[in-house]
Amino acid sequence: MTIETTAVIFDARESAAYVQEELPPPGPGQVTVGAILTQISTGTEMICYVGEADEGTHWASFMHYPRKNGYCMLGRITALGEGVEDLSIGTRVCATSQHVSHCNVTPAQLWAPAVPDEIADDDAVWAILGVITQTGVRMAEHVMGDRAVVIGLGPLGQLVTQYLHAMGLREVLVVDTVGSRVEAALAHGATQGFAGSAADALAFVEEFTEGERADVVYEVTGHPAVLPLALPLAREHGTLLMLGDCPVPSRQCLTYDVVSRQVRIVGSRSSWLPDAHRRWTPQRQTDLFFEYLRRGEMRLADLITHRFRPKQAAEAYELLAQNREETLGVVFDW
Repeated sequence: MTIETTAVIFDARESAAYVQEELPPPGPGQVTVGAILTQISTGTEMICYVGEADEGTHWASFMHYPRKNGYCMLGRITALGEGVEDLSIGTRVCATSQHVSHCNVTPAQLWAPAVPDEIADDDAVWAILGVITQTGVRMAEHVMGDRAVVIGLGPLGQLVTQYLHAMGLREVLVVDTVGSRVEAALAHGATQGFAGSAADALAFVEEFTEGERADVVYEVTGHPAVLPLALPLAREHGTLLMLGDCPVPSRQCLTYDVVSRQVRIVGSRSSWLPDAHRRWTPQRQTDLFFEYLRRGEMRLADLITHRFRPKQAAEAYELLAQNREETLGVVFDW
């Protein structure tokens, strides 16, 4: 028997809508999840909202409308399909699902198949982005004594900052043009902050790295102009970790740092890890994320700056389009 559901969609470029839908019962091997909160992935979703991407990129396949968006849901299991074991109705879960009131998913899509009771909703809803950023930090392959720079302090940059702090890096230097975002990062584990352009950050980085520059620079903005500004901030034989996924890579350019100073570039996307780190599944990474929250080594709930009802979708995305710098965590409360 189908149930009536609701969803947030982009019905056209730069236009969001709240719509009614129907959902069938869960199929074999599926569960139905009812949303509590869904988090807007402000980078990914605003790229799709604007609708501009290079042909031949994975982004180009997203530029069709109407389309559903999002992939960060905290909810409760409301129904079990045939053959589902080890999951229970009423359990809080984190699913890679869109902004919908209800969805049918497989257990593999439950990156947190059981959210611990002591983890608050406003912390737990960050779990999916927590896996994506934890994957990036693993790809950087830090060692004891490392010093890192994080450029771009939106939701992903804030998570990277907190992971690096939890790992005990010698320096966690953060850079953003928005002062309030720098202040938030400093309050959550960054050791030093620079409010300004990465183009002007070299002296800042050298001051706190004994002139050597950073072992790892995280480029988390996804803006094409930032790559050539980020490369000079890495030390010789250092690493530039690209966690920001640029939709127009044709506009990005390299600098002499790649060849002359042998700075390596590493890309990271979603939860994909090479064989050396393959045991760190999304579920295991989520378990670690929750452990950091339990210990108080990470705090995310206070980084939620805006909360909307799903019916306010148009207002939410308009805010992000016009004043994204005023936001950090943005959620729909179902």
